[in-house]
Amino acid sequence: MHYTTTAKALHWGMAFLIFALLGLGFYMAGLPLSPYKLQLYSWHKWAGVSLWLLVLLRLVWRTTHRPPALPGHMTPLERLAAHAGHGLLYLLMLAIPLSGWLMGSAKGIPTVWFGVLPLPDLVGKDKELGKLLQTLHWALNMGLIAVLLGHVGAALKHHFINKDDVLRRML
Repeated sequence: MHYTTTAKALHWGMAFLIFALLGLGFYMAGLPLSPYKLQLYSWHKWAGVSLWLLVLLRLVWRTTHRPPALPGHMTPLERLAAHAGHGLLYLLMLAIPLSGWLMGSAKGIPTVWFGVLPLPDLVGKDKELGKLLQTLHWALNMGLIAVLLGHVGAALKHHFINKDDVLRRML
């Protein structure tokens, strides 16, 4: 059994967006303050909000469309790791954009979705809270990178070592 076309489109579209956001985030953080850097931050923020909305859509899709069962050869520990990994991915995909939005609010930098729709600040301006949220945003992203490495590694293990259809059914 394969994933639905919608599930595959959400998976790969979000994967692309996550990797683009990670790359953009690392790139722009090292730039000196300039109009260019502010433009990149703006794009990063609205793309992050878009990702957050896509995660909500994906969760609705997943609750109404059961994913294929895990292979029968997986041990209970592997099953637990698979479920925990997916749970962590969803948690991080929700928490990271939210932490970025909170950080922007605390730093007094508005989030304007697609440069058109101003979103409300989630907290008042607070320099110390902004620094704390920046650290949290960074730490959550480091956690996401670790979980993504595990996710990709597990998919490759299934494909090349177990020789099952776990990877193929998402392609």
